Amino acid sequence: MTVAAALRKGGFLISKVHQLAGRVFARKLKEHGIHDLNPAQGRILFALWQEDGVPIETLARRTGLGPSTLTRMLDNLERAGHLAREASATDRRKQIVRLTETHHALRRSYDEVSGEMTDLFYQGFAGAEIDAFESYLERILRNLAGEASANKRI
Repeated sequence: MTVAAALRKGGFLISKVHQLAGRVFARKLKEHGIHDLNPAQGRILFALWQEDGVPIETLARRTGLGPSTLTRMLDNLERAGHLAREASATDRRKQIVRLTETHHALRRSYDEVSGEMTDLFYQGFAGAEIDAFESYLERILRNLAGEASANKRI
């Protein structure tokens, strides 16, 4: 590692942003009457909003969550009435995850909180700055994903 690399603090800043954003997001969820969801579970719900009725393996890949963590979160979300797991019609070994009607009623509030978080994240940014920032984050994500896939232990 070079001296210049040792002085960079991007990873530290991303970690702090993640930590603070999680706290603010959880508080905002509670303010909107959503008491049984946390930000990590939101990743699962977001993936299901993009495509509902997917196998658990697909959900794990889309959320980046490990099997044991995902299973525990799915258990909690199922107990809270947000989703249901059912056997696949084509492969009994697979489970399909679907959002429930109960959950759909909360979606509007969750979307409001997501919008508030986006507004807070980008307060004072110009559109071009947001585009550049997100492209840099995507590049960092690709770099990390490449390393993770090259070293399956991650």
